[in-house]
Amino acid sequence: MEDSEIAYDEQGLVPCVVQDWNTGEVLTLAYVNQEALERTRATGQMHFFSRSRQELWHKGATSGNTMEVRAIRYDCDGDALLALVEPAGPACHTGERTCFHRGELEPPGPHEVLPGLERTIVQRAAERPDGSYTVKLLDDARLSGAKVTEEAEEVVRAAGQESDQRVAEEAADVIYHLMVLLRARGLALADAERVLDGRRQRR
Repeated sequence: MEDSEIAYDEQGLVPCVVQDWNTGEVLTLAYVNQEALERTRATGQMHFFSRSRQELWHKGATSGNTMEVRAIRYDCDGDALLALVEPAGPACHTGERTCFHRGELEPPGPHEVLPGLERTIVQRAAERPDGSYTVKLLDDARLSGAKVTEEAEEVVRAAGQESDQRVAEEAADVIYHLMVLLRARGLALADAERVLDGRRQRR
């Protein structure tokens, strides 16, 4: 499908769901017209059409919270778009990461757990609160590596001898310690995910 096939409404607009390229979290819902989409394509950053102001809107032009576009997808009818972006800051004008920060937030969806944990680890690395176990691991590469090894051994042992719940708990320990180890090296889960994606054709 090409942009020329998009089914704009009678006002020349089409809704655009904006999703975080790395985490999959939905950030906002906005509208684009043909000009906004052309500007988005030309600049690589999201442009929308403001229905309240009746004008083109470059997301982050004032706040700095731009959205670098990685991909734009169309729904089956061509009357809605999905933009996958890398946000430079909060998506919402309130300062929240996502515009969808109200309503039934607990428990978080399974897809929200790891991105939330990763942001907590980044926050611990930046703020370095006293007594933080995460900070201790970030500062000691040998300890961090040893914990990944220890937790991996424990999940293997649990898989052979213990309940499903214990396997899940030990797997959670592995994931947490691995995420801390990655952050200590300046890496994120997305880096490992990209490697996995590159291996798809070889499986």
